[in-house]
Amino acid sequence: MIGSAILAGTFAEGEFLDEAVLAREVGTSRTPVREALHRLQAERFVELVPRRGAQVRVVTATEMREIYQARFVIESDAITKICDRRLGPPPETRELIEAMETAGRNRNWNEFSQLDQVFHSSIVRHQGNAVLGEIYDSLRPRQVRLGVRTLTEGPERLSIIEREHRELEAALEGHDGPLSTSILNVHIQEVPKLVQAFSR
Repeated sequence: MIGSAILAGTFAEGEFLDEAVLAREVGTSRTPVREALHRLQAERFVELVPRRGAQVRVVTATEMREIYQARFVIESDAITKICDRRLGPPPETRELIEAMETAGRNRNWNEFSQLDQVFHSSIVRHQGNAVLGEIYDSLRPRQVRLGVRTLTEGPERLSIIEREHRELEAALEGHDGPLSTSILNVHIQEVPKLVQAFSR
């Protein structure tokens, strides 16, 4: 619930969260809330500040760039291997694209962004390196947060994202590594630029 509220923008970046207030709103004791906040700290949603409590983390421009640089390195390597081995896209690709498009029509940005991460994670895992898949998935909470923010503040980007997903699927189907990598580069590099622009 707290993580969803952060994704939805109910709690702003930099805002301190009161355990007692959260417990009252949820209708529980403070212990489960405290445990939830510790999980959210591990997922980089909040930062626990001594004697002040949990603060919603501010995602800096530098961190955004680093997240997407790491993402591109891992996913582009997977794409190259997939195309070299002529594996084609993961079998669940079409189903995920259609589910994302349904979420997009419903303006459910959280669901869309969660599915988007499953879509890209499936590409990374399709090349067969489970460890790289785990490393990639460790970035998921922050990527979902940035994805929700991008679509909340710039919903006109939705049609572009959907088109790029289908272009990437087609390029993987054609075993075209350079084209797939080029599509991925354009697809993911826009997000940190947009989020930074919205923050000005």
